[in-house]
Amino acid sequence: MATVMPKEDEIDRRWFVVDASGKVLGRLASRVAHVLRGKHKPTFAPNLDVGDHVVVINAEKIHLTGRKLTDKMYRWHSGYIGGLREVSAERMLKSHPERVVEWAIQGMLPKGRLGRAMARKLKVYRGSDHPHAAQKPEPMPIGGRTKN
Repeated sequence: MATVMPKEDEIDRRWFVVDASGKVLGRLASRVAHVLRGKHKPTFAPNLDVGDHVVVINAEKIHLTGRKLTDKMYRWHSGYIGGLREVSAERMLKSHPERVVEWAIQGMLPKGRLGRAMARKLKVYRGSDHPHAAQKPEPMPIGGRTKN
């Protein structure tokens, strides 16, 4: 039996919305990355972007376990000499909670052109309002296995 590769116009992209309030950051990020990548579909191909769009709301109410609020550090470089910036997760959650969720999810996607294309389908918002109501996003089931 031949392997069927989906064409770009055959890919069915759906929109999902996820409420991040009270969810653990890593568990939410792995589930969202799974959907962005398209691994939940029978047409999954590792070299194609077959994933769906995901809208994450209430990023400011995400939960970090253990001592990550004080111990976890976010680092980036400005490009200038001595330009290493370092911020704790607690401070980052107060100033840019959507960035915390985005970086966690993007770290679980492939690196390179394909991963960037998948990351463009991710929309993260601080509060519960988002401008994607016209796409009619469905609630994405987050959690363990469902009983048969």
